[in-house]
Amino acid sequence: MNKGSSNAAAQARMLDLGVGGMTCASCVARVEKALRKVPGVQEVAVNLASESARVTTTGDALALAPLLRRAVRDAGYEPRAADAALDDAPQSPWAGFAPVGIGLLLCTPLVAPMALLPFGAHWMLPAWLQFALATPVQFGLGARFYKAGWHALKSGAGNMDLLVSVGTSAAWGLSMWLWLTGAASGGHLYFESAAVVITLVRLGKWLETRAKRQTTAAIRALRALRPEVAHLIDWDGEKDLPVDELRVGDRLAVRPGERIAADGVVLAGETQVDESMLTGEPLPVSKGVGARLTGGAINGAARVEMQVSAVGAETVLAQIIALVQDAQAGKAPVQRLVDKVSAIFVPAVLALALLTLMLGWLAGAGAEAAIIRAVAVLVIACPCALGLATPTAIMAGTGVAARHGILIKNAQALEVAHKVDMVVFDKTGTLTVGQPQLTALQVPGGDGDGAQAAADQALAAIAAVQAGSEHPLARAVLDAARQCGLPPAASAHDARAIPGRGAQARVGAWLWQIGSLRWMREMRVDLQAFADFLQAQQAKGATVSVAVARPGEDCADAAAAAPQVRALLAFADAPKPGARAAIEALRAQGVRSVMLSGDGRAAAEAMGQALGLRADRGEVLAQALPSDKARLIAELKNTVPADGASAPRAIAMVGDGINDAPALAAADVGIAMGSGTDVAMQAADITLMRGDLALVAAALDISRRTVRKIRQNLFWAFVYNVAGIPLAALGYLNPVVAGAAMALSSLSVMGNALLLRRWRPGQRPPLQRG
Repeated sequence: MNKGSSNAAAQARMLDLGVGGMTCASCVARVEKALRKVPGVQEVAVNLASESARVTTTGDALALAPLLRRAVRDAGYEPRAADAALDDAPQSPWAGFAPVGIGLLLCTPLVAPMALLPFGAHWMLPAWLQFALATPVQFGLGARFYKAGWHALKSGAGNMDLLVSVGTSAAWGLSMWLWLTGAASGGHLYFESAAVVITLVRLGKWLETRAKRQTTAAIRALRALRPEVAHLIDWDGEKDLPVDELRVGDRLAVRPGERIAADGVVLAGETQVDESMLTGEPLPVSKGVGARLTGGAINGAARVEMQVSAVGAETVLAQIIALVQDAQAGKAPVQRLVDKVSAIFVPAVLALALLTLMLGWLAGAGAEAAIIRAVAVLVIACPCALGLATPTAIMAGTGVAARHGILIKNAQALEVAHKVDMVVFDKTGTLTVGQPQLTALQVPGGDGDGAQAAADQALAAIAAVQAGSEHPLARAVLDAARQCGLPPAASAHDARAIPGRGAQARVGAWLWQIGSLRWMREMRVDLQAFADFLQAQQAKGATVSVAVARPGEDCADAAAAAPQVRALLAFADAPKPGARAAIEALRAQGVRSVMLSGDGRAAAEAMGQALGLRADRGEVLAQALPSDKARLIAELKNTVPADGASAPRAIAMVGDGINDAPALAAADVGIAMGSGTDVAMQAADITLMRGDLALVAAALDISRRTVRKIRQNLFWAFVYNVAGIPLAALGYLNPVVAGAAMALSSLSVMGNALLLRRWRPGQRPPLQRG
């Protein structure tokens, strides 16, 4: 199943916790350190963009919840409910702007004289008025920086708040000293620097908060799909009931235009259902009696009645939301580097600011200039952009992917997927429609007298053997028998499936065995008389099965008898619409495609040719048993392709069945089709909510674009500090410009990540892969 230890996963418990008041990457490191100290905590991942923490514990996480909240509070932050970042979305985009607006009003008179300098006017407000305007900003609007900085200092760490509070306090304190001692050169003070820096940082944080909420828009949109009320049908008619009170088995009425309250099955009526918000499929889907309904989808113009099959956390919508939240809560591997840098960043900046002060003083710049340079270093070096670079891109990327029917399980899968340069497809049900039909049946004797009767008898017996099977070929046999009006022969006994080979059962006095050509060769069944039939069918890409029978009173006696060929069956399964185009789209991205098939080589190669795959390039792997798939994936990782290309960096496996689960887990990235089994989806890293193979290329494309945004953000965050700190230290940037640049760096990182929200499947892929 999953790649981790199942026992460890069973023992561990996860708890999501909201964390308010974080401002930078150093805050993230501090919260993680505080939570790890709580006994019983196994792993912690804190996300700055979503203001949340995911804690994995070895015991009952709920029992530890009070201790975890206390640890967050003691670290200087505000513990909140897990969904606080989603629920706190303001009704007005200007909520929370009032303190910033007051700061801007108080700062305007302070900076107004600076606007006159280019015109040769040197005028300043009286010192007492500067003090009166700047002090409320410094200790009112800036109080949060002092509080958070003090908590950071007590815990032996540093953060953005400490840098801002120390830097602006130095500028304000220098202004007070110059004013009170009369030592100001030309009467110039620096009250405006302290006040404007605080106001700009607060303005930047307000804008940043608004941008953060856009990264969580996908989850809020999914949560909005869940209606509040359902129409329960009971003995006295219909009555409204809160969705939270629904139970499995309840009978509901779904009125035209309403959202479906829960997962279920249609009991009466026919309608069209819009599932676009869940699967990305733009066209309504027809639903009749027996069809499955998904909670959150929109009913069409007809009233239907349904029976609830899943409620609460078991519904498809709830599981989709959980998957998106899991992906956004986790950390990408590249984030570990950022965490290591952030751990030493603030102490290093404080040391550098002190060094700037000392060297400036010793170089003869004067105490006043040296202090201002040190203040500029402190302000411009705030690590806000570093902390936002990775999580904002991940949240935006996974959110837009979910809106288009691509569910990414975790951040690690997102980062690994961008390296994929080989995709392995399971054939049946993935590249093909998955509904094979019996197209030909050959019995010994060919077309001679009595051939039709022999064929009918064989088909009836084979149908009896396959009566309880869910295998696609078994269903094709049963459908063919029904269409021919053939009731199954005498009921089968001792039925048994032979994994990867076929099935057997006793029908009357005979042991019937129906299975693959490989199984027949293992049993040394002579098929020479059917060579022409085999060659003709395999050339068409058909799958051929053989039915043999052995006489005997029981299975032991029959096993000793020689098998007698009773029939050869040819099955045709059409390529899935769009399969070839999907493979071409992957090829355009530089990704090789490989098909895994249990068919014989000739049949597999014929199907591969229809899909645009070439056997001479190693793109068709035939006669693959289910138990072989994981091994073949491992071999492909170290195999140099026949055309001389390099071995793949990373392999994705695409499948939809239970027998694909080991291969999905063995691949670097497992991709499950949403139309497949739950087992396959649990083993996969990425789930495609509809059976459109074009989403495979789209999933790889969004992963590459997201990783590119992460790298761009980290590059600019690092370059900003590498370039800005020396300029500030040398006196080329005053604190006001440094504050504006610091705020702009965070906003640019957020804005760059939010560009991912414009992504659509089918866009031209990037020219270069990261």
